[in-house]
Amino acid sequence: MGNRLSKIYTRTGDDGTTGLGDGSRINKDSLRVEAMGDVDELNSVIGIMMTENMPDILSITLTQIQHDLFNVGGEICIPGYVILQQSRIDDLEHAIDTLNENLPPLKEFILPGGTKAAAYCHLARTVCRRAERKLVELHRNEKVTDISLQYLNRLSDLLFVMCRTINKEAGVSDVLWKNEHA
Repeated sequence: MGNRLSKIYTRTGDDGTTGLGDGSRINKDSLRVEAMGDVDELNSVIGIMMTENMPDILSITLTQIQHDLFNVGGEICIPGYVILQQSRIDDLEHAIDTLNENLPPLKEFILPGGTKAAAYCHLARTVCRRAERKLVELHRNEKVTDISLQYLNRLSDLLFVMCRTINKEAGVSDVLWKNEHA
């Protein structure tokens, strides 16, 4: 494969626009670019999370998720382009079910924390929710794939279960919310 990015700066964005994958140019503060940025940020937070010790099965799953998120970004960057398939959502649901089977029932709300890896995972979960909200907003104005919307929704659920799994595997309790006013 040849060099895809042989020149890093092009100066074409100096006017406040950026190029989409289909060759069109849009404003850098458009909903589409914001959605791409949120998905990219999520991928980066997952990358930080993966620098911490965690069970191998989570690392393998998270690596696939990073590739999926790059594909979601591609779908956002090229209007009408479809790459993510239903099988990826099925895989997320399977991972949620498998991990959740090994966790005690949740009886209280939990706060972000526990291990550093779990805290990063909670951060990834919140960035995922933001990316999902931005993609929903974009979907109201322009076409995006239903699979991408479903993927981010399911991914935030998986990240929540992963947070709990990371803490459990490390022998650290989840941080339970205490309602002082109840």
